[in-house]
Formats: sequence, structure tokens, C-alpha cells
Amino acid sequence: MHARRGVLIGLGLLASTLAAAQPRPARPASGPGISASQRAMAGSMLSVFLSRAPAGARLAIARPADPAALAIVVLEPASTVPTIQTPGEPGRYELRLTVDRDGQPVILLRQPLETTMPSATLAAPARAGRSQTFPVRGIGPNGERDRIVIVPTGAAVDAPGPFFLPHENVEATLETPDQPGSYELRYVMDAPLSGRRILATRTLTVD
Repeated sequence: MHARRGVLIGLGLLASTLAAAQPRPARPASGPGISASQRAMAGSMLSVFLSRAPAGARLAIARPADPAALAIVVLEPASTVPTIQTPGEPGRYELRLTVDRDGQPVILLRQPLETTMPSATLAAPARAGRSQTFPVRGIGPNGERDRIVIVPTGAAVDAPGPFFLPHENVEATLETPDQPGSYELRYVMDAPLSGRRILATRTLTVD
């Protein structure tokens, strides 16, 4: 009885050894991946998480029916978590990962993206003296080209003036003009499709 048990144990050990010696099948290589929010404010910066993106890959935002060669925004990512600015018009779009093959872009991955109506808020004193610095806070899409600027009341959307970029900091100090009068503090969005658009204004009287 003991001898038979020993033989069975020996056979079991031999089978385990042979199984361990067998080469395991190679795991298939995983392809690229993208992950991002599927809903964002129009004109805002969208963070995208990339994995195993091939060399030369690009991120793009396009309309769902657009061919691979047509895009609203195209970005060659410099990291695994790049940011890309969404179109300034609300609507349904598509986030894509593309790569060139034979000189033509090919879509590797796609993900739906919906952008909502852009809006902004401003906080600042309503009155200040000439050439005086005062605190300003502005929150909106915070796109990389958006600005918060002081201009004469009724000035064109691209009128110059003291400004700061909310993409870098939503709070800053601005210096009022050296001439008294009626001015506006504006949040100006500058995004693909929409171009420059005034999202919020606040009256500023300079004494």
C-alpha cells in the first residue's frame, strides 16, 4: 500500500515538472488606448490619458461623420497625459487617436465627446482709481488662449488692454488705464470654431 502511494506521488511530481517545463504561449501585444471625459464645456482643455500610443500618433477632435483627414483640432502629444482644447461651439464631436500610413491619417481609436454651452464669471471691484492695481478673478472654459482684459466700454472683441490668462491662474491683479472713464472687464474665450467670443462682462468705472 505504501509503495503504491509512493509511485502515485512520484508520477504526480513528474507530471508537474513536465507541465512547468512546457513553454507558455506568448501573450498578444496590447494595442493603444485613450481615456477622457465624454462631456466638457465648449472651449475648455480636455485631459486625455494615453497608453501605448505608437510613434507619430496624433490626437484629433472632429465631427463624427468627418473622414480621418478632416479634423477641427489636431495635437501631437508630448506626454502620456496631454491636454487638447475642445471646440468653442457646443455639440457632438469625436476624440480620435490617429497615425499616418502611406501619407494618409488612419483612425486607430475613437471616443464620443459632447461639449456644453460655454460660460464664465468675473469678480472684481466696480470702481478704481487711475493706474491703480486691483484684484480680479475669472473662471470660464480656461482655454489656453482665453484672456481677461480691461477695454473701453463697447470696444471690439479683439480690442487690446491690460489682461491676464485664466489658463495660467484664475486670480490676478490688473492695472487700470491712466485715463478716467467707463470701461469693461471681459472674459474673452478664444477657441477652435468659435474664435474670440465675449462670455462675461463687468462694468468698471475709473476715476
